[in-house]
Order: sequence, then C-alpha cells, then structure tokens
Amino acid sequence: MIKIFKTYEETGITEQIDTIERESWVAMTAPSATEILKISKEFNIEIDDLKAPLDEEERSRLEKEDNYTMILVDIPVIERRNEKDWYETIPLGIFITEKVIFTICLKETRILKQFMDGLVPDFCTYKKTRFVYQILYNNAALYLHYLRVIDKKSEEIEKILLEDSKNQDLIQLYELDKCLVYFTTSLKSNELVMEKMLKTNSIRHYAEDEDLLEDVIIENKQAMEMTHIYHNILRSMMSLFSSIIDNNLNQIMKLLAAVTIVVELPTLISAFYGMNVSPISMPFSTSPWAFGLIAVFSFVVCMVAVYILKKKDLW
Repeated sequence: MIKIFKTYEETGITEQIDTIERESWVAMTAPSATEILKISKEFNIEIDDLKAPLDEEERSRLEKEDNYTMILVDIPVIERRNEKDWYETIPLGIFITEKVIFTICLKETRILKQFMDGLVPDFCTYKKTRFVYQILYNNAALYLHYLRVIDKKSEEIEKILLEDSKNQDLIQLYELDKCLVYFTTSLKSNELVMEKMLKTNSIRHYAEDEDLLEDVIIENKQAMEMTHIYHNILRSMMSLFSSIIDNNLNQIMKLLAAVTIVVELPTLISAFYGMNVSPISMPFSTSPWAFGLIAVFSFVVCMVAVYILKKKDLW
C-alpha cells in the first residue's frame, strides 16, 4: 500500500495526493513486488535496499549512495498473541532522494500515522532533514510509552503472583522480559545510526534543527536507561517468584512426608499384632478392650509424632 503526502509551502498545509510530486512524502506499507520495482526504476534506488525494511531481521544502519541516502532504524510495534498485547521491533526504512522522501515498513505504525493525521507540529514534507529527526524523536517517544505500559503490566502481574503464584503468570513475566531484550538491542542499534548521522554528511544538517537532533539523542538514551532498569527489575522479580514457587513446593513435600510418617505409625503398631507370636508376649492381647486400648495408644503416638514434627518445623 502506498500513500503520498505533500506540504504546500505557500499554505503550510499537508495533504494526501494521488501522484508522486517533488518535495512529497511517499509512505509505503508492506509494498508489493510491483510497487517496489516501479519505485526502483523511477527513482534509481536499488531493489535490495527497498526490500531491506521488509526483513524483520534486518539491522539498523545508515548508508549513503549516489542518488539517495538510506536510513534503517528499529521501531516498536504491538504483536497480538494469545489474546494479549506484546511488543516487538521491526525495521523502518527512510530513503532520502533529491526530490522525494520515502518511508517503507512491513506494518502500519503509530509513528508515521501521527504525521498522516497532522498531529506532529512543524511537520512539512519539503524539510526532509527535520522530517527524519521528527520520525526518530517520535520513535524514541513511542519506546518510552511502551516501556511505561510494560512497567504497569509487570506491576499487575506482581500483585497477582503475590496472592497466588502460577506458572502462567511467570510466563507472562518472561514474555515482558523478552520484549525488553528486543527493545535493548534495537535502541542500541538506533543509537549507532544517530552517532553516524552526527559524524558524517550523509544527510544535510541545518542549524535550526540542531535542538531537535539533541532532543532525539536524549530521548533515545532515556529509553535505553529505562529499558535497562525495567529489565533488571523484571529479572529480579522472576527470580524471586521462581524461588517462592520452589519454596512452596518444598513445604508441600515436607508436609506430605510428615503426613506419611504419622499415617504409617498406626499401621506399624497394628502390624506387630498381626505377627505369628505368642499372645502372652503382646501387651493388651488378652484384654477384652484390646482394640480400643491399641487404638488409643496409636492415637497418642501419632499426636506425639505430630508435636515433634511441628517443633522441628516439619509440619
């Protein structure tokens, strides 16, 4: 799918148009092979470069070619699994040519939709460098937003686990931790791209956009720090609740062992009376109250055993 937008310098209004014009923005979402081939021929962009953002495993990078500059960064997206929202990262490609700027992504993204809906102030398609910085800033801001959501989810799961530890809840913590691993890797890669943008002349730098670039770098570093903190918290939480579950299991095993000992005592006592020995040698064997006396004796022995086990914290 291809959408084309252009900001008219006379009015400052950004509108969606039908054909690609000079100083326009072409947003390509999961483009077909035909669409990629058409753009490649018309703007002299390598097909492999245009396909790179469609590969989820593609690394973030910045490359300067003769006719265009390619910027690949990782962006966060929501993935629906088992009726729950989880987070992963996918590449977003930005191609800057002399006439047009292209964005290519495998899925629709909240980052670009903000530009399409006119929610980003001072956005105009003919200021390509500022547009790139704004995309990167919104990307870092979206990472921060999703990190706060992940933190809230982990707190909710923590409350549930404190009441009743279940494997399913631990699996949810693991999924959140996996999301943070993706975020950490992607944010580090994006940081390398930004550093390269600063050190090279791959894209034109304007004095009026320097503050915006600084904000982008600060937001990205803040996202990295928050990801690191939340990752450590989640790891500690997972370790804690795993230990709690193991401890609960040990307590149950100790209780079962203690119950087995107590239950076996009456069986052991009655077994003596079932042996083929002289009745005279067995206590209470000749008494008409033998059964009751033996039962009471067994009960007393069991109570003594329970007392000893409780005293040793085994019951």
